[in-house]
Amino acid sequence: MKNIVVICFTILAIVSCKKSSKENGITDEVLKDTIVEQIVQVPNKKTNKELKEELHAKGFETFDYVDEKTKDTILMQQYFMAFLKSGPIRSQNEEDAEILQKEHLAHLGKMYELGYADISGPFGDKGNIRGVTIYNVPTLKMADSLANADPMVKAGRLVVEIHPWWAAKGFSLR
Repeated sequence: MKNIVVICFTILAIVSCKKSSKENGITDEVLKDTIVEQIVQVPNKKTNKELKEELHAKGFETFDYVDEKTKDTILMQQYFMAFLKSGPIRSQNEEDAEILQKEHLAHLGKMYELGYADISGPFGDKGNIRGVTIYNVPTLKMADSLANADPMVKAGRLVVEIHPWWAAKGFSLR
């Protein structure tokens, strides 16, 4: 958020100074280069050791995996995958189901904003497993508690099945 604010102010400053800059012999090309240099900032990257120590201090389980091809050490972290399955109480009327759905989405959004969940989404079929959430928390107990706090789960419309899941720390979806 801080970077976005800095970028906005930088662009506003450059745009407001553009006329006087041209009068001083500064070209559009120089301005573009300046903007690109200020926007493209490399964040301070922690070493695997620092990241591992930080995660262990918070109670997370990790292990090192050495890629045989590249010989790179990849830090693996335990997450918890919660499968949201059709629950036994699905007799809510359409209005109540719609309210529950809004509360469910708000709950998942809150989990993401608080850093407890990294990704959530529904499955694209009409099967028993309705969706998944990957919790980024140190314990199964915590993931279970957060998943069961979902209004859809509390209402019995969904039930939760949670499994420990390992993924490379810092890798993103493609």
